[in-house]
Amino acid sequence: MFENLALSSVLIIFCVAVHFFGLTILAHILRGRAGHLRPRNTLPGQGLVIVVIVLGLFFIHSVEIWAYALVYHAIGAMPDFEAALYFSTVTFTTVGYGDVTLGTDWRMFGAIEAAAGMLLFGWSAAFLIAAMGNLRSFEHGTPRKPD
Repeated sequence: MFENLALSSVLIIFCVAVHFFGLTILAHILRGRAGHLRPRNTLPGQGLVIVVIVLGLFFIHSVEIWAYALVYHAIGAMPDFEAALYFSTVTFTTVGYGDVTLGTDWRMFGAIEAAAGMLLFGWSAAFLIAAMGNLRSFEHGTPRKPD
């Protein structure tokens, strides 16, 4: 069990760092694009920014899911990489179909991935809502100042 917790801690630190730096880059993109938005062309500009943010969030989560999949494959918890990637995806997203499962040696590691995924998706949702709120302020011609 100690091995599960130690490896989980390493992966959580990695995922939080990836998430933090990914969101920082997306915030930088948002700030840079926000100066170009004008009330007369907000719809296309805002749409582009939202698409970039959502695709960026997908990329960030993909990196995190692939990191877990690589570890599952490296420790031999899954028979092949496709199974590891599939299991990691359904676990990280907390779907948990149950058609592919971990052995008893690594199931705590899988459970912790689900908890991490839930928290990281929440963080992403909060970021997206905040970004959309900042963009909506342009509809009224009063952009918020970035923090």
